[in-house]
Amino acid sequence: MIPQRIPSFLYIIFSFLILLSCQKKNDAPIKPKDTKAEVKRMIAIADNLFYDNNKLDSAFYYYNKAKFICNPITDADNYVIVSNCMAEIQQIHGDYAGSEATITEALPYLKYVKKTAQIWNSYVTLSTNYLNTYEYKNAILYNQKALRLKTKEWRKLAAKNNIAVILIEEGKYDESLEIFLSLISKKDVLADKEFKGKVLDNIGFCYFKKNDSKKALYYFNKSLEIRQKKKKPFDLGKSYIHFAKFYEKDNPLLAKKYMLLSYEKFSIINNVDERLSALKLIMTNSSDKELKKYSIIYVNLVDSIFEVRQKAKNQFARIKYDSKKEKDENLKLKTHKAENELQLEKQKNRNIISYIIIALSLSLILVLYFYLTSRGNREKIEATYKSETRIAKKLHDELANDIYHTMAFAENKNLSLAENKDQLLKNLDLIYSRTRDISKENSPIITTDEYIYYLKEMIAGFNTPNINILLNGIETIYWNEIEKNKKITVYRVLQELLVNMKKHSDATLVVITFKNTDKSVIVTYTDNGKGIDLNKITIRNGLHNVENRILAIKGKIDVDSAIDKGFKVFFEFPL
Repeated sequence: MIPQRIPSFLYIIFSFLILLSCQKKNDAPIKPKDTKAEVKRMIAIADNLFYDNNKLDSAFYYYNKAKFICNPITDADNYVIVSNCMAEIQQIHGDYAGSEATITEALPYLKYVKKTAQIWNSYVTLSTNYLNTYEYKNAILYNQKALRLKTKEWRKLAAKNNIAVILIEEGKYDESLEIFLSLISKKDVLADKEFKGKVLDNIGFCYFKKNDSKKALYYFNKSLEIRQKKKKPFDLGKSYIHFAKFYEKDNPLLAKKYMLLSYEKFSIINNVDERLSALKLIMTNSSDKELKKYSIIYVNLVDSIFEVRQKAKNQFARIKYDSKKEKDENLKLKTHKAENELQLEKQKNRNIISYIIIALSLSLILVLYFYLTSRGNREKIEATYKSETRIAKKLHDELANDIYHTMAFAENKNLSLAENKDQLLKNLDLIYSRTRDISKENSPIITTDEYIYYLKEMIAGFNTPNINILLNGIETIYWNEIEKNKKITVYRVLQELLVNMKKHSDATLVVITFKNTDKSVIVTYTDNGKGIDLNKITIRNGLHNVENRILAIKGKIDVDSAIDKGFKVFFEFPL
């Protein structure tokens, strides 16, 4: 019965809030002034002083100032221009979600825009964000929107090219090839050597995926010939990595040469995503010391790009927040005089409403207390039941069938024969190992002075000939000063992550780093597995358990991953 009372309390409070908001709506609106000249001045500062000099954070700041004083209806062109510029800067820093949000804010005002080129830019920028977040359907949709616009021919060709690239990512090589072959005969493509080189390279890649090696090599060479003349590192890097994949099976030495050339070109322009792709290919085709060397480079690069992109995301979010806060404060100052005139009249009503809300809030807190207590007890019972069910399922799935087959083997075979006896012992040893693993997974965790020994032992248990686990800084942590429940949480979280890694990721390298600060402990888990799409997580239960455990000890957690980009978890908890 208790939970049914909650909506009624919320309904009453909501009604009072509506009453307050209705009173504010009666205030007379302030007529906005013409800001076009100031907007243009801000855009000029952002363009000439900062964007052209690659000072993108400062450029973003001034674009944002222009956006917040710009009227999106009467000055829609400038509003969309600054939105596109801001979204492009966020995109450069890998903040695709932030870039998408910035463009989405401008979409309702595209109908007021006079310059079609700005609408095209918005659609293409949005499609690029969707491509980089693996939402291929939406990426194609916005390129098709760009294609339908009445704009210059080269923009239509560019949109077609984008669609063909997305189809490659989807593995639709026949459809992609058809578009690229139609583009290569276009006058605008033939006139633009850089564009032509990209199309030829993509045609070669499609034929490579269709196992037509002769045509693939022909188009790869034609593209490389153009790109070597243009000498653009990014384009050369793309050609070299395609040659590496082409020769990977039949000529490993030549493939390795192209992998290293590709990595070199992408390093020149510091294109991190393409460097990671080249490194991953090099690691796949390396061994021993060379594998270790490039694995360390890969992990360090993943760490650095995660930190840089996170800082950029936070910085851009802070700039937008500060601008909004400044605008809100200005509006408050402008309306302050009018509010003062109504203040005395409203004060009496506010007092009455405040008393009612306080009384209702106290009642609600009491109800919530009993409700949450009841729910907590219920969740504990459910958790115990689930744990017992999980263990029972493991025993049934992993042991029952093996025990049955071992018993049948013992009944039907002549155990006096050495080979049958050895087979029986092997079966029993396997059953013992599985029983021990289940016992370890569900047994109490030792949190005494020997905690670090058992933590290392658990982690080492996931080492295999194909999986290498590196531990950094574990000895620097003052484990004896950490509370028991926090030690248990660290143990279980790492166990959960390693189990998920072994089941799902196909990783060959795992790095777990521990760092001690004055007030907290920081743990970073990184692997070079196949990664996951955070928008379409298939191991949500495992991550949900990890998040809940960290939040329960008042910690923070962040997950960073993408398809073929590895998997990284950062968590921190107070001492």
